[in-house]
Amino acid sequence: MSTTVVKPEIIAQYKTHDKDTGSSEVQVALLTARINHLTEHLRTHRKDFHSRRGLLQMASRRRKLLDYLKKHDLPKYTELLQKLNLRK
Repeated sequence: MSTTVVKPEIIAQYKTHDKDTGSSEVQVALLTARINHLTEHLRTHRKDFHSRRGLLQMASRRRKLLDYLKKHDLPKYTELLQKLNLRK
């Protein structure tokens, strides 16, 4: 994935229906892109603790959304993990 987050492309790739912008799958995909981008930023700016805090908050929010998805729709959860190359 590129270093810039291109929101409409991510939404188009992970949406479940035409007007879907807020489903759990889309939210997790957007958070993953932002987390990856911020991780690259923190590799060069090691002392940017404010951004590190934001990264931890995003990772926590993504974990909660993934837990929700796992609880309510296990096949979509496993498919999303494979698409995004996430561990768990």
